[in-house]
Amino acid sequence: MKEAVTDILKHSQLSITESRLKILELFTKHNKALSHADIEKISSKNFDRVTVYRTLQTFVDKGIIHSIPTADNSVMYALCKETCTEGHHHDDHVHFICDECGNTYCLDNIDIPKVTIPKGFSTHQVNVLVNGVCKSCK
Repeated sequence: MKEAVTDILKHSQLSITESRLKILELFTKHNKALSHADIEKISSKNFDRVTVYRTLQTFVDKGIIHSIPTADNSVMYALCKETCTEGHHHDDHVHFICDECGNTYCLDNIDIPKVTIPKGFSTHQVNVLVNGVCKSCK
C-alpha cells in the first residue's frame, strides 16, 4: 500500500513527506469519505491541524482527492478517480450520506441527471447528495 501511495505522490509531482504519506494512506485504507476531524481521530500520528488542512488542500488542487459539501456546511474528502488531474476534477457523481452511521460514500456508477443552467452561468462542479441508510447499517 505504501508503494501505491508513494506512486500517487510522485505522479502528482509532490514531495514525499511523512504527513502526506500517512494522510493519503488513510484515504486508501477507508472506503468512505473523511473529514479533517476523522483524519485527526483515526490517525496514529498527531498532526498539526494546519498541516492537515494544507495537505488536504494540496491533494484537492492536485486532483488526488475531491471535496464533498455537507448539509451542515462542513466538508468531507474522498479519493478522486484516476481521470482527475491538477485543476481538472471529473468527479461528478452521487455522494451518499448514511443517516445511521454518518459515513459518506462516493457512488460512481450512478448517472447524474443533466443539469441545465440559465444563460450567462457556467458550471464547474455538480454535487448530488443522497441521504438514507447504507448497506452496513441495514
